[in-house]
Amino acid sequence: MLKYKLSQIDIISKKIIKKIQDNDCLFLTGEIGTGKTTFTRSLINQLQKKNKVKKTDVLSPTFNILYEYKIRKLKIMHYDLYRIKKSLEVKELGIFNDLEKSIKIIEWPKIISLNVRDRLEISFYYSGKKENERKIKVQGFGEWKGFKINDI
Repeated sequence: MLKYKLSQIDIISKKIIKKIQDNDCLFLTGEIGTGKTTFTRSLINQLQKKNKVKKTDVLSPTFNILYEYKIRKLKIMHYDLYRIKKSLEVKELGIFNDLEKSIKIIEWPKIISLNVRDRLEISFYYSGKKENERKIKVQGFGEWKGFKINDI
């Protein structure tokens, strides 16, 4: 588990950007307010900067369930499944039916019953001491197996 300050989130997202591919899946877990959407905003804005595309607002899709971003030829699907109660609803969303390659960032993925082979699970925690400090745990599967963020 790695401790970091919210101001260091860009460092974490840049490390992930070095490995991310256009069909990867990121599962983000953690209590409300631990930094899932803040991380997603950083990751998307860093990809926009890398591709020389104007930064956009990245909002939490809690009520919309999905926000989609296009960065040149790259498509990012940002889901928030917090309000989804049944796995059938997830299936109806067609998250994994998209034949077009896209990066899927999914907050609150616990309800997903499908075993997604190539995924990076990122868990966010309050550090307990300072308001602007968090802890992060990263676990990779498939192509992400062995991926680590050891330091900032």
